[in-house]
Amino acid sequence: MTPKNFSFVFDQAIPAVSNHITILARHNEHKTARLGITVPKKKVKNATDRNKIKRIIRESFRLQRHQLPNVDIIVIAKQGIGQMENQALVIQLEKLWRKMTLRCNQPAK
Repeated sequence: MTPKNFSFVFDQAIPAVSNHITILARHNEHKTARLGITVPKKKVKNATDRNKIKRIIRESFRLQRHQLPNVDIIVIAKQGIGQMENQALVIQLEKLWRKMTLRCNQPAK
């Protein structure tokens, strides 16, 4: 996703939040879900750890993609994500994908 796509999502985001991850989503005009990831250096100092987190997020997204609505998604890492076990991160992501899907499928108010 480009910076313009990120701005599009931030303007009217549908959030799904946990202690270590925030997922923001917004319906798009594409036939599939798209993913953007931010893992700030302030939150995870080591580049190797940031890349590992991004790989886990991308793989989780790839496995869930067929169940997600047509949305642009931004995953934002928060403080403490670097200390999470890989399996705990995967479980938390799965919960957030479900929460985000439910919120995106609700009729607009």
